[in-house]
Amino acid sequence: MKLWQKGEPIDKLFERFTIGKDRELDLELAYYDVVASKAHVNMLEKIGLLSIDEKEALISELEHIRRSAEEGTFTIDEGVEDCHSQIELILTQKLGDVGKKVHTGRSRNDQVLVALKLFTRAQLELIAQQVKQFFELLQRKSEANKGVLMPGYTHMQVAMPASFGLWFGAYAESLSDDLVTLKASHQIVNKNPLGSGAGFGSSFPLDRTYTAAELGFESLNYNVVYAQMTRGKMERVVAQAIGNIAQTLARYAMDVCLYAGQNYDFLRLDTAYTTGSSIMPHKHNPDGFELVRAKCNQLQSLPYELNLMTNNLPSGYHRDFQTLKEHFIPSFRSLVDCLEVATAMTEKLEVNPEVIQDSKYDLLFTVEEVNQLVIAGVPFRDAYRKVGEKLKAETYEASREVNHTHVGSIGNLGNDEIDAVFNETWKYFSGFESND
Repeated sequence: MKLWQKGEPIDKLFERFTIGKDRELDLELAYYDVVASKAHVNMLEKIGLLSIDEKEALISELEHIRRSAEEGTFTIDEGVEDCHSQIELILTQKLGDVGKKVHTGRSRNDQVLVALKLFTRAQLELIAQQVKQFFELLQRKSEANKGVLMPGYTHMQVAMPASFGLWFGAYAESLSDDLVTLKASHQIVNKNPLGSGAGFGSSFPLDRTYTAAELGFESLNYNVVYAQMTRGKMERVVAQAIGNIAQTLARYAMDVCLYAGQNYDFLRLDTAYTTGSSIMPHKHNPDGFELVRAKCNQLQSLPYELNLMTNNLPSGYHRDFQTLKEHFIPSFRSLVDCLEVATAMTEKLEVNPEVIQDSKYDLLFTVEEVNQLVIAGVPFRDAYRKVGEKLKAETYEASREVNHTHVGSIGNLGNDEIDAVFNETWKYFSGFESND
């Protein structure tokens, strides 16, 4: 069954090619299509296009389908194109002509778009929760290790002293910025396209404000042409927010893989989160973080993939948009998995408090000596030259005392301020409850 089919036979090769992976991917959307259909049915009764009895019959059957989708027992029959066709088929089989009325005032264009928006909104809220958990863990690790020094690097060479507190806190603040872009993408998603039809509205007196309220949307995509133009744009905006978080995770994972190696020995991984070797009995490999790195690097390509698939399309709906789902829908599961694994592994991550004592890190403290000379009244360029001469003459002796007091430095991490910034953005997400 296809909602657009008029009775003419369809070539099987063409049918397989045009359906693509819709039947598989639409199992993720079925629940949200039912939620949107219930709101649409309520609106149709409100404006007089359905009787109360017809509305109640449709809502009752839609509720059965919703539960099956929620429980994972909803299936799409062989020969049925997608979840939208399957739901209408079930309603028609159960209710006859009443079931056929569910599509009144809708096009499959706005039906698919509203389901995608509801799905995406829920996924963004889930990701926000995961980001919050990881952020709070990094902040706890930062506070617990704020006085534990570690080497800082530029150009992959020892540079200046840092601290594990500073390092953990850097990734926490990065997530704080990432949450801002996640919020922005949520605000763009959280607008109702239902009622835009095929992109040209309807002669029915549809109450779009009513369905927006029913579905928990903040507002409408008002212009019906633009409502359809958000297909593709919505995915690209969300993909950029996903890519921002993925970049933070990928860089963090790279650091951990590097720092947990024997040549660095800054960090110790819990063996429960490592794998071994089939030939080398000593190995405890950081496979979890390596996979986080790979998956998150892949996620960073998502905005570019989606842009290339939709770039320069004219206004209106085009079948090109269907291909976005194959890349877009799985990206949420991938990012959530990476956040969960990174959080679990970081919880058990231990720092090496003695690493800074190794003599190869003596050079980290040259700037500290330069600064002490400046404080004593020596001009900076002269102080820099004096320490350089000591290094050349091999008379330099490192003092491992560090006294950084300005905000954001080793002695004053600014974690309270970072918490405040994060929590201010988090207020937006904390205001959302279930929109079922």
